[in-house]
Amino acid sequence: MKDLIRGADIVVRSLIAEQAELIFGYPGGAIMPVYDALYDYHDQIKHVLTRHEQGAIHAAQGYARVSGKVGVCLATSGPGATNLITGLADAQIDSTPLVCITGQVAAHLLGTDAFQETDVVGISMPGTKWNIQVRRVEDIAPAIAKGFYIARSGRPGPVLIDITKNAQVDFGEFNYVPCQGFRSYKTHHPIEKTAIQQAAELINQAERPYLLFGQGVVLGNAETELKFFLDKSGIPAASTLLGSGALSQDHPNYVGKLGMHGNYAPNLLTNQCDVLIAVGMRFDDRVTGDLKRYAKQAKVIHLELDPSEINKNVKTAVAVQGNCKESLSMLTEAILAKKHDSWMAKFRELEEQERAAVVQHDITPTKEGLTMGEVIHQINQYKADDAVLVTDVGQHQMIAWRYFNYKKPRTQVTSGGLGTMGFALPAALGAQLFDYSRQVICVVGDGGIQMTIQELGTIKQTKAPVKIVLLNNNYLGMVRQWQQMFFDKRYSFTELDNPDFIMLAEAYGIKAQKVSERGDLQEAIEDMLIHDGPYFLEVVVEKEDNVFPMIATGCSVEEVRLS
Repeated sequence: MKDLIRGADIVVRSLIAEQAELIFGYPGGAIMPVYDALYDYHDQIKHVLTRHEQGAIHAAQGYARVSGKVGVCLATSGPGATNLITGLADAQIDSTPLVCITGQVAAHLLGTDAFQETDVVGISMPGTKWNIQVRRVEDIAPAIAKGFYIARSGRPGPVLIDITKNAQVDFGEFNYVPCQGFRSYKTHHPIEKTAIQQAAELINQAERPYLLFGQGVVLGNAETELKFFLDKSGIPAASTLLGSGALSQDHPNYVGKLGMHGNYAPNLLTNQCDVLIAVGMRFDDRVTGDLKRYAKQAKVIHLELDPSEINKNVKTAVAVQGNCKESLSMLTEAILAKKHDSWMAKFRELEEQERAAVVQHDITPTKEGLTMGEVIHQINQYKADDAVLVTDVGQHQMIAWRYFNYKKPRTQVTSGGLGTMGFALPAALGAQLFDYSRQVICVVGDGGIQMTIQELGTIKQTKAPVKIVLLNNNYLGMVRQWQQMFFDKRYSFTELDNPDFIMLAEAYGIKAQKVSERGDLQEAIEDMLIHDGPYFLEVVVEKEDNVFPMIATGCSVEEVRLS
């Protein structure tokens, strides 16, 4: 008979068996037995104490997005568990693999409104790929094994495992068996050769084919396959927000970014292509605009792993279900080698129009005040090719995305589908802790940073060398832009009376600098990027600068505005 150990030790040993190397969390009463067990395994698994549970889950997201591994976080019951909900919903919509373990009151107290009792399983159900409550010690290891398998397999997503306190303190055998699959859950979909042939025929006959790629390329590790397909096909290709980095922006077929604040040509010409190939993307409303007027002239080919996304928003002529790493490779073999020079020239012509109308203003401005675009443009001059950009949500997010030069996979970390303010600072921490030697640049606004600014304390304690760039316009900038354009400049509760951010950063022992003059910007960015340790750079930017191009809500992609 095997030795009996506490359920809490089974939790930790199960995490080690899954090769979890880093946990983010915050202790409390209902999860305390697990924290007590962690004390004995500090040489096998590391734990990072964040300053808030939301910080823990966003840090786990940042870690997962850069590493490709499953992010892990711990929280206690009640408010500790409910503080994870925003991160769970964020990870669910952005397909980020997480395993979150929460403590729960003892099984005999469930349903009694005990101290810090909350039905976190019920609350989190819509925002998780799978969740479960474990009430017996013998069920802990199987639940964790299943949770890791579900989180990382197929289309990744977040899992929550709620473990009652009695299960943590009771004794049981440790017999960990990794999950290899189970009935009713299918992760591998054999590619239908007929679908590949049909797609290849459409592509070979097309005069104006166009490819859109999303995060599914990154999640499927299909970056090389995408490049080979484009090299052979000669097809113009544009990226979604989360697809950025899947293809180097230096690639000759790359034509820009899609969406509400994407580039002019990629949006406008969506409604002029004759075949539209979507790879690992879900036709989000920020990409499509008005669906009734989206690519109606085109025959749509959709390469997608998740069957629920096929024909959900945009009807397809050919659906190729399966991992795009496999389907792209098969499609590359089936198509003819071609060039589409005249079609590509249309993209380049419109690109020049955008450059003259928008880009020149953003990166070489004539205004006295600094612009967000010129800050990102200067960062590009000094950053490493594999530098990771982590952004919060708002104007700075769109500007940073537009002007950051993505060259490598897994260099884009942002909150896409949910649009979570406060995401960036802890996510950058998680990304940095995966690899201390890698450049992680966190670009935030003065609104979002104050939602999780306490994580400066975690950065201080871990000495994570995150480079934080605060673009400060003393406004909730994106909301203000909409108020200016669509609400008659009625700036209702969007102006911010901010603290002295430099004093705050320095209070946490983080080297900090504030720049408001153009002549000081270049040297400040150089100083930041060569500094050995965390750095906080506040850049005061124009208060009423707007992000263009823009597709207003309810408009067609061909109604994209340059001003």
